[in-house]
Amino acid sequence: MNLILLGAPGAGKGTQAEVICSHLNIPAISTGNIIREALKSGTEMGVRAKSYVDAGKLVPDEVVIGIIKERLAHDDCKNGFVLDGFPRTIPQAEALDAMGVRIDKVLDIEVPDDKIVLRMSGRRVCESCGASYHLLYKKPEVEGVCGKCGGTLVQRKDDHPDTVKERLKIYHEQTEPLKDYYSKQGKLSVVNGQEEVAETTKLTLAALEA
Repeated sequence: MNLILLGAPGAGKGTQAEVICSHLNIPAISTGNIIREALKSGTEMGVRAKSYVDAGKLVPDEVVIGIIKERLAHDDCKNGFVLDGFPRTIPQAEALDAMGVRIDKVLDIEVPDDKIVLRMSGRRVCESCGASYHLLYKKPEVEGVCGKCGGTLVQRKDDHPDTVKERLKIYHEQTEPLKDYYSKQGKLSVVNGQEEVAETTKLTLAALEA
């Protein structure tokens, strides 16, 4: 089964990608990871991407799509794959279709913006060991102190409410239109994200079978 996973930043998409991969025994294709792999292995598209990365520029769609095409040709994708983080825009989705990549289903993990802001802005990370906590869901025993190593807990810039809101704004403007694009193709299934990850996982697996 060839899948695309949609969802706003902080909606828990990565966790569900892992669940799907384990359940169907197919790989997750994360755009960031495969670009890094292509840069390291020096593929034709990797070399092209490197010129943009070295110049501090965004890698253009045509190169990203070329890298994805190279990755999907690997043997482990023969029985299917999960695209996580691509496409992000309608032009990218159209390019994927034009490339002849068959997509069977698109799962959209839906979580309201206010809950995402609460989830992400409540995260705290240890400066020393990287252990993760949450002010509501996984409180440290001593406020501001890591229970594993005694390090100081900080809020990452990415988790600041203003940063989260800006990322959500970009998602709604650029990526959310994909829901309508794939709905018109009859491929979209919406999964309403729950408070408990296990409950979201049940809904995700049910959507795969639908």
